[in-house]
Amino acid sequence: MNFSKLNRITHRDIGYLIAGMTIIYALSGIALNHKHDWNPNFIIDMYEFTTDVSLTRETFSDDVARTIIKSIPGDPEYKTFHYPSGNRVTLFIRDGYVQLNALTGKGLVERISKRPLFYQINFLHYNPGRWWKYFSDVFCVALIAVTITGLFIVKGRNGITKRGAILTGIGIILPLLFLFIY
Repeated sequence: MNFSKLNRITHRDIGYLIAGMTIIYALSGIALNHKHDWNPNFIIDMYEFTTDVSLTRETFSDDVARTIIKSIPGDPEYKTFHYPSGNRVTLFIRDGYVQLNALTGKGLVERISKRPLFYQINFLHYNPGRWWKYFSDVFCVALIAVTITGLFIVKGRNGITKRGAILTGIGIILPLLFLFIY
């Protein structure tokens, strides 16, 4: 078997093997690149409400908190409350909390839920453990192998010795240019 045929077979088989992983890492990478524009891991729902339940530090209890929670849309599950001082009361609910102003009865509900798909793939992108570190290293080596074998698939004027060399050079220069600028 000649080099060219072995190169194509290697490129094809490793490429198929890592195709799914590449898509998962790419989606996660895009999400994490824009984490200042949106939260890629969680959906945070916030809404305001007003209660007419009497709120005083002396009379506030779990029963009062449960009464307030029942008036909140979405049927949140009550856990406990915290009434540290002044007019602020915090009710802890499953997957969030409720902030109340005891004087005005105005409240703010914040509920947090995992963003489907992105939470899980971002978890992998954050390198969750020792075993994943080694898996990621093998994946990176496979990416390098696919890239190098891919360089030698096309021959002639569009191959690595002509047009391919120019495009590969540009691909190396662009990230270095961004490093230099930023």
